[in-house]
Amino acid sequence: MKLSFDYNNMMESAIGDQGIRDAQVKADAGLLQKAFAQVKANRGKGWQEWTELPYLDKSEIAAMAKDGQVVRRAAKSFVVLGIGGSALGPLSVATALLHFRHNELPPKIRKAPKYYIEDNVDPERMRALLDVIDLRSTYFNVITKSGETSETLAQFLTLYSALKDALGKEEAVKRVLVTTTIGKGALYDIAKAEGFKIYGVGKGVGGRFSVFSPVGLVPLACLGIDIRALLKGARDMAAACIKTAGKSNPALITAYLQVKAMQAGKNVSVMMPYSDALKFMADFYGQLWGESLGKAVDVSGKTVYAGQTPAKSLGVTDQHSQIQLYTEGPFDKVVTFIAVEKFRASEVITDDASIAGCEFLKGRTFNELLDAEFRATRFALAKAKRMNFTVTLPEISAETVGELLMYFMYETAFAGALLNIDAYNQPGVEEGKKATFALMGRKGYEDKMQEVEAAPFDKRYVI
Repeated sequence: MKLSFDYNNMMESAIGDQGIRDAQVKADAGLLQKAFAQVKANRGKGWQEWTELPYLDKSEIAAMAKDGQVVRRAAKSFVVLGIGGSALGPLSVATALLHFRHNELPPKIRKAPKYYIEDNVDPERMRALLDVIDLRSTYFNVITKSGETSETLAQFLTLYSALKDALGKEEAVKRVLVTTTIGKGALYDIAKAEGFKIYGVGKGVGGRFSVFSPVGLVPLACLGIDIRALLKGARDMAAACIKTAGKSNPALITAYLQVKAMQAGKNVSVMMPYSDALKFMADFYGQLWGESLGKAVDVSGKTVYAGQTPAKSLGVTDQHSQIQLYTEGPFDKVVTFIAVEKFRASEVITDDASIAGCEFLKGRTFNELLDAEFRATRFALAKAKRMNFTVTLPEISAETVGELLMYFMYETAFAGALLNIDAYNQPGVEEGKKATFALMGRKGYEDKMQEVEAAPFDKRYVI
């Protein structure tokens, strides 16, 4: 495990009465052991099939890497069509590991197609995509586990039709890769009928836990990212998370501290990377944490209204927009910092003798300034008795990113076990999906449409 974890500022010894006492951690050792045993016992079973993804057969990994190489050589643009985990997994990793201005680089330097990850159905966005890509040199990866996701199917229908108009059907078929559940859903049926290349998603792999499946690996391979190193990092973190129920288990101890914080009324979890490359890790975490833990009932059917609202923040940008609230507002937040020890670039602040002032900056580096900003913010929060902890990457690489993603997933699993809720279902999401189907006139949803139409609507409260 290359990542390190500092949770001093979650404890009473650092932040006083807003922190957690060591005696409380010791008293709850049995709860930690129970949650650990539950998650470990269910590895690879049911909806915990995601835990086995880092151990994919080498031949499967090689096949995806080879397919990615073919696309990389042929495509000038590569488009992912998906939403939720189908988009956030590839987006968070690609943003972390590719050049920060990847799409703007000259092709000889870029050595991979431009990439676009389309996760919404805003009509202006779709039109804008068609304005910037050349369909004659673009490949598409359509991703939906269920094969029934309205947004992704709408994108696919539009773009596949455009592809056929531009290239003819025979060539258009070669440009579409499909990732879905084998043998299930509208997209699978379409893919079989049209002859698209199909990659399967395991039945026990939920969308938000799917980044180490073909959902993430296929698009990342097409962009030239080392998926073998990504999976190695995931394995290294998994080993740390299933080794012990003690304090050296990073996902278990931080999940426990977060749950204790929730029980003390700290119902907002802020994810704050101090790296632009890791910006979308906050979005990945937000879906994972919010969708997994936000549940009305626990596994016994008791009403609990569990969960902690994820909020995304970026250091240092959001020190100028959010930190005032976090430092002096309600005691309802836990801040998770993601720090980086060694960046892939170093930039010196010019020592311009012709400009008077700013001597404290001249000759120093952006790296030093970023680190000082991080440490200053962490200090200010701790001084104000605000709970926070830090995850540090020694560098940003495929291995460390793999570790970070796997840590997020195990932390979520342990938190779900500690809260006694089902971290893998999403009944709140499903209700909205069914209502969307009804409103769009899908057959079989007539009763739901009647329910939607019967919902109270009082014009007195409309301005």
